[in-house]
Amino acid sequence: MTQHTRREDETEAQPYWYGDADCAVELLAATRRFRSADHEMRRRMSAGMDMNTTDLAALRCVIAHELADDPITPLRLAQQLEISGASTSKLLDRLTASGHLERAPHPHDGRSRIVVATDHAHSQVRERLSGMHEQMLEIARAVPASARQAAIDFLLAMADHLETEAPPRQLTPPEE
Repeated sequence: MTQHTRREDETEAQPYWYGDADCAVELLAATRRFRSADHEMRRRMSAGMDMNTTDLAALRCVIAHELADDPITPLRLAQQLEISGASTSKLLDRLTASGHLERAPHPHDGRSRIVVATDHAHSQVRERLSGMHEQMLEIARAVPASARQAAIDFLLAMADHLETEAPPRQLTPPEE
């Protein structure tokens, strides 16, 4: 396994927000780079599967719920994707027409419907993503066991902070 190297176009972490640059600032810069790379990878994967990123996110969500034996309704899918009911209906129509999802009766509530991934969707996801996921797991396993809990704690603390950060106050024009 090779060590991470900086990209040639990557500049040193600038202390714009933080004062003097130190290793903590480099950790934040690395986190931003990871988020950017993750976003770009999702864009490439969805384009490669001839769907938009929201469609791919929906497919991932439905499959995750299936694996957890937790059927997902269109309403819960809309809530998890943070999109409107109308957008969810159009998304489900697209993914049903492409052969990726199906609407099925809810196994416990006869009045409700659930969304399930087709065999085609499962095979397409495995075919396109399994190699990448295996490599990601290998990278995670390369983190020394003694450092893993600190890495987990850092990432979860950052996620908690970002999920609960209040929106900034609206910008106001400068006083003259």
